[in-house]
Amino acid sequence: MNNQNMERDSAPKTPDDSAKKDVGATVSGAFSKASDLAQEAADTVKQSAADGASTVASQVKEMLDRKVGSGAEVMGQLASSTKRAAEDLDESAPLVAGVVRTFANRIDGYADDLRDQSVDQLVRAAFDLTRRQPALVFGLAALAGFLTFRTLKSAPPASPLSNEPMHERNRQGANEFHGT
Repeated sequence: MNNQNMERDSAPKTPDDSAKKDVGATVSGAFSKASDLAQEAADTVKQSAADGASTVASQVKEMLDRKVGSGAEVMGQLASSTKRAAEDLDESAPLVAGVVRTFANRIDGYADDLRDQSVDQLVRAAFDLTRRQPALVFGLAALAGFLTFRTLKSAPPASPLSNEPMHERNRQGANEFHGT
């Protein structure tokens, strides 16, 4: 059997063998080019996705900045309404009017502070407050949780009829006897 392999290996190369090698090299080159093109396409898609995500993130930040500004405007309106209420209270209860006016001035100051800040600055300030005053932040979170729990607990239970369509409720009422 070894002699047969030696004879086959020592046999002269035919033109078919060189054509096979050329086809193999061409196919290998084509696969290499296709692989390079696929890699370039993947890189382009990745870059486009990153650009799209960056655009979405900047649009969200802009929207949140606008919302902070409109929240500051609402706080300013609340402060001016509170100041008017303090003016109304001046004659009947000057001590209460002073407290209400102080409260209004604080709200107005907070509104001014909000107008000048972006969402990033507000988040940074919240992180700084959490680092400086962790007990205060924990206490406020506990208070907010308690108030939320009490609010949800005091809400009236949903009636069993509320899950039924309106025509079902009407049909039930029509079948009941309400007279003597």
